[in-house]
Amino acid sequence: MAFFILLTCFLIILHASQLCQTPDDFVAVTSPGHIMIGGLFPIHEKMMFSEDHPRRPQIEKCIGFEISVFLQTLAMIHSIEMINNSTLLSGIKLGYEIYDTCTEVTAAMAATLRLLSTLGSSRGSLEFQCDYSSYIPRVKAVIGAGYSEITMAVSRTLNLQLMPQVSYESTAEILSDKIRFPSFLRTVPSDFHQTKAMAQLIQKSGWNWIGVITTDDDYGRLALDAFAVQAAANKVCIAFKEVLPAFLTDKTIEIRINETLEKIITEAQVNVIVVFLRKFHVFNLFNKAIERNINKMWIASDNWSTATKIITIPNVKKIGKVVGFAFRRGNMSSFYSFLQTLHMYPSDNKLFYEYAMLSSACEQVKDSDLSQCISNHSHEMLTYEGHKAVGRNLLLRNDFLWRYAEPGLLRSVQLAVFALAYAIRDLCQDRDCRNPNAFQPWELLDVLKNVTFTDGRNSFHFNTHGDLNTGYDVVLWKETNGQMTATKMAEYDLQDDVFVLESEETKKEFRKLKQILSKCSKECSPGQMKTSTRSQHTCCYDCVSCPENQYSNQTDMDHCLLCNSETHWAPVRSTTCFEKEVEFLNWGDALAVLLVAFSLLGIAFVLAIGIIFTRNLNTPVVKSSGGLLLSYVILLCHFLNFVSTGFFIGEPQDFACKTRQMIFGVSFTLCISCILMKSLKILLAFSFDPKLRNSLKCLYKPVPIIITCTGIQVLICTLWLTFAAPVVEENVSLPRVIILECHEGSVLALGTMLGYIAVLAFFGFIFAFKGRKLPENYNEAKFITFGLLICFIAWATFIPVYATTFGKYLPAVEIIVILISNYGILCCTFFPKCYVILCKQETNTKSAFLQLVYSYSSHSADSLTVSHTSLDSTNSSILVTHASPGGKCAAWRRSKDLQAQALAHLCRENAAKMSKTWLQKRSSSI
Repeated sequence: MAFFILLTCFLIILHASQLCQTPDDFVAVTSPGHIMIGGLFPIHEKMMFSEDHPRRPQIEKCIGFEISVFLQTLAMIHSIEMINNSTLLSGIKLGYEIYDTCTEVTAAMAATLRLLSTLGSSRGSLEFQCDYSSYIPRVKAVIGAGYSEITMAVSRTLNLQLMPQVSYESTAEILSDKIRFPSFLRTVPSDFHQTKAMAQLIQKSGWNWIGVITTDDDYGRLALDAFAVQAAANKVCIAFKEVLPAFLTDKTIEIRINETLEKIITEAQVNVIVVFLRKFHVFNLFNKAIERNINKMWIASDNWSTATKIITIPNVKKIGKVVGFAFRRGNMSSFYSFLQTLHMYPSDNKLFYEYAMLSSACEQVKDSDLSQCISNHSHEMLTYEGHKAVGRNLLLRNDFLWRYAEPGLLRSVQLAVFALAYAIRDLCQDRDCRNPNAFQPWELLDVLKNVTFTDGRNSFHFNTHGDLNTGYDVVLWKETNGQMTATKMAEYDLQDDVFVLESEETKKEFRKLKQILSKCSKECSPGQMKTSTRSQHTCCYDCVSCPENQYSNQTDMDHCLLCNSETHWAPVRSTTCFEKEVEFLNWGDALAVLLVAFSLLGIAFVLAIGIIFTRNLNTPVVKSSGGLLLSYVILLCHFLNFVSTGFFIGEPQDFACKTRQMIFGVSFTLCISCILMKSLKILLAFSFDPKLRNSLKCLYKPVPIIITCTGIQVLICTLWLTFAAPVVEENVSLPRVIILECHEGSVLALGTMLGYIAVLAFFGFIFAFKGRKLPENYNEAKFITFGLLICFIAWATFIPVYATTFGKYLPAVEIIVILISNYGILCCTFFPKCYVILCKQETNTKSAFLQLVYSYSSHSADSLTVSHTSLDSTNSSILVTHASPGGKCAAWRRSKDLQAQALAHLCRENAAKMSKTWLQKRSSSI
């Protein structure tokens, strides 16, 4: 402790003598050579100002010694020595001048002016010239600087002489602009790739509501802008953007850090924070976050993701998880060996000895606190005294140095040196480069842009933007044996924009990231879609279910997808579309089975009736039905009608669609035509009105009328089939099924066919109604009237039902109407006759039939006599003449028809009664 106090007092006394008195005092490390290379490194965190702002234009002292940057400086020195000890530049030795930028643009610009000064000038003067093509500066190229804002200022100055500048850390995307920065190149990727990789990582991890913290400088603003573009492209929203002062000398930095932490606490739903900050910003931010127990997921940028100074913060694991992007690392074994022999390094430069004296001052401090101790004690520049003790301290603390190595940055420094070395080799193949005037910096720049070099394993070259073809290592902070380390978990390929996972363990680590939730709204599950809220952010939304016939099959879909309404359907909140079921009236349906049963029963009735009529061919009932031929025709029509119902069942086919309506239409028309003739015949047979009889006699032409009536229907159906034939059609109007049905082709044709049947049925109904009061046992007209009335009711009901029914049971409606019509006519036409034939055989004789007709005729004659008492003599004479034995009665007597013979008998009696009535009338009138 006494030694420490004595050393501190000694340093304070010597403070005044440590200021920069000459340009050579400003150099941190130097080594002579044929070709000099400049180096710019932020070895100290900041410049020490005695007042709020400088009052004199002098270079101030730097404080806050950075171990990690010191190692980067050593990496440059080591790489140059490797080149000098190799055969790459035979006979040519590379020298260097390395300056400390103190993380300030002012110090960096002062060093840049020194590097641009005229070669051989003792005071480091920079000559003004209109053309620097032949100007020979102190160095041929510059490696650095570190931070992008400083690099931009330096690059604009180096552009004056087109001096090659190769940066090992500056990643701002704007530096790829070769119009503004023509002499700038770098051995690290642009922030364009880093921000793109970050946005992809966030998106793949399922996060969309994040915060961003950055610095108020060119690097921070440009990184924030680039990331915002990439985040929007990956549907990631930025909840807040916090900007911290760029330099530690800013008095408001503590206030802004506290305000940023308050914002993080307030935004409780934000659990992922992207950090584009410098190391000392993150160091202060994390220390305060630990004090306030803030636990988040931190996305680290490449300039602090592997910083040991931050990783070794006490209790750093309390801040949560850290995933970062680091520059691709390489083989650093030779550099490690270099560090082991650092205490034997022969050069006497103040950078090495500053580190040595600072480590001596912190000799009693353990390794975990040594970096902070060195940074705190570096507020004084140490002298070169005590070099013997220095060697001992370096030897003791070399392992501590390796702990603070950042492999990615060290490799970037090495690649910068290698790139310059290979370019110099190519340029000096036909020149004597041991002469400082052998080439100018701008000549080296032309070669450097096209150089291809290797680090022993991989080949490298600069692209058109001056960026090297490297990638990123994705690192995860993990606690191992009680210590936090940055473990490589994946690689990011710049060419394919993909993450390359090396093992199942790393894949598992990636999957674990998805367990962290950082969303403005709860994600919408498949079957839902997002709807906007009042928030300006698209990541804040509500979830609503997809409507019917729409679906979503992923989480957080912006809109539901439409199903093909013709072939697919989807219920509400569906995750997929379902194929519509094809439906038709299947043979296996219960209703179809029932209808088929009724059709078969009807066919059985038809056959039974045909058999009954055939076996009772000569009975009065069969003869009164028009004979066997007409009965067979009607029965055949009924048979075809029942058969036609089968074409309405089963999967529709073109043949069935065209056949079913035609069979029904023609056969039913033939049936109605025959019934019309039967009605007309009955009316003609039992009518005693002379005018009506004459009219009916003219109309009664059975065969021509039946053929004509049926032929008209055949013509209608033929035209229908020719111009608008029924076809099989898929009815997709229903939401969940496809109805396979027969489209009738022409509604007009269908209506015409049915309307024509209705007209024939109407006339048949009128004729039958006229003859409804016949003998009870043989009153066929009355039953025909009932049968046709049933048809009218069935078809009148069918029209509205058919118009309002849809689906696979639409054919069933037609079948039902056909069956009702068929059964109505069949039952009313033939069942009464079958009943008489089978159950009342005593009435099915010629004598019984004549007696019934005679009784009916007597009753009709009495009625007729009464009705004629009011007629004049002319009418009476007509009736008498008509009823005379020489008239129609004679014709009836010659007929073999039982009805006609009965009418002849009735005629003779009526004539006698009518003559007597006429005579009485005439007598009374006289």
